[in-house]
Amino acid sequence: MTSSLTAILLANLVLEDTVERIYHQDVFAEMWRGLYLIRGENVVLLGEIDLDQEDEVPLRQVEWSVLEPYHKQDIVNKKRREEVKSQILYEEKGFCKEGGEGDGY
Repeated sequence: MTSSLTAILLANLVLEDTVERIYHQDVFAEMWRGLYLIRGENVVLLGEIDLDQEDEVPLRQVEWSVLEPYHKQDIVNKKRREEVKSQILYEEKGFCKEGGEGDGY
């Protein structure tokens, strides 16, 4: 009998000088957030941004207060679409509607 073990490494992340960035269509806004501690069990993916390539993306920066209402509406619209999709999957395919945000992986 053979057994295979999968090691999962969970390491907390400490992020300094963090900035939150939100998008809507071809504009973005940034808000200074400072120091963040993220528990390792909440990390799914970590990567580095190529700043040279980021500069080539044709986005225009606007003030946070200008973009935030649009961003919040995008979130509401996405939640509404997901609820409709969940209802269709439940009624037509028998999928369970239990769970919530973050249960997709």
